[in-house]
Amino acid sequence: MSLPPSLGNAINSSLIAFPALFSIINPLGASLIFAQATQGRTRKEVIELARLVALNSLAILLVSIWFGSWILSFFGISMNALRITGGLVVASRAWVMLQQPETSEARKEKQALQGGRTVAAPDLKERAFFPLAMPFTVGPGSISVAIALSSSCPPHMPAPDYFMGVSAAATAMGIVVAVAYAYAERIVSMLGVTGARIVSRLAALILLAIGIQILISGVQGFLVETLRLAHH
Repeated sequence: MSLPPSLGNAINSSLIAFPALFSIINPLGASLIFAQATQGRTRKEVIELARLVALNSLAILLVSIWFGSWILSFFGISMNALRITGGLVVASRAWVMLQQPETSEARKEKQALQGGRTVAAPDLKERAFFPLAMPFTVGPGSISVAIALSSSCPPHMPAPDYFMGVSAAATAMGIVVAVAYAYAERIVSMLGVTGARIVSRLAALILLAIGIQILISGVQGFLVETLRLAHH
């Protein structure tokens, strides 16, 4: 039994978007730092905080996916320029993650812990958005990936199908973040620092390939436009 074309398109786009989002957010590696940030809190507080961080992160991703490219287009930035820029940002970020995972870990740890105030903060909702959702979970790199994905709809695919699939991938990412953060202590005991760095490097390698793919699609778009103008 074959799937309806719109559903098939949505599934295909979500299968492209999810690895990109997973690689840049790296919830397994981030959960190790989240466990430190929530040390001393009750189990109920950790689960509530994980849920709030995931919801806030999902909201940031969806806004970036649905409105990011439109905002840039409003300022006269073409879709192909956006793809090239997004591809470069994603690839460069992945390269740093691949070569210097310790530096990325230290930056994220500084963002999450905020000098130890995260643990002591009485208002969970305040810390759930800043710094735990943004910039710790979804920072500039994640937003760049989301905007780059929003501009990467294949020419043969209807835009609503594509955006539905990318949004589904972002939603799935939010669920993964909620689960990873809620069970951060167990993930720490299973992976450890070495295991987390192995996962981070694998994720960075996938992200590097995705960034190059987005970059190539932008260059191809410019070449097609140039050839079309030359024929006219």
